[in-house]
Amino acid sequence: MPTDPDILRQAMRFWTTGVTIVTSSHNGVQHGMTVSSFTSLSLNPAQILVALAQSSRTHQLILRSRTFGVTILSDDQKDLSDRFAGRIADELDRMADIETFTLATGVPFLRGGLAYLDCRVVTTLGSGTHTVFVGEVLSAKGSPAPELEPLLYYDREYRLLSK
Repeated sequence: MPTDPDILRQAMRFWTTGVTIVTSSHNGVQHGMTVSSFTSLSLNPAQILVALAQSSRTHQLILRSRTFGVTILSDDQKDLSDRFAGRIADELDRMADIETFTLATGVPFLRGGLAYLDCRVVTTLGSGTHTVFVGEVLSAKGSPAPELEPLLYYDREYRLLSK
């Protein structure tokens, strides 16, 4: 018998993750969402993966454009994480009044992050309510501010990395 979604949600609260914003654009429309289902997949070829809800606007843009960007958030970007996690309705412009830049594919990245990965989709895998997008990393960039710390999420709260 399958596990009850609420029981799984309770268990997954205890998995500590970094926080990213995945963005995409297509035909002049850009959008993004907060994503913790992100990981490095391969160094050669350079690949990462993200898992997005099939019902999300960002998912649809990635399907159309076949490109996406990942901004790994710093600990002073909690407000951006909240904004892109749905504190602003999905149909509104979450990117309004946010300073962005582009790398290889033209997808927007949010300034102030720890790192940026610009990707072209090479594989998709639908599973349940989500799609796993495997992206070939076409360009990567680290922060010019090495003193920044990562934004972490654990037990439904943002956390700080202790040294």
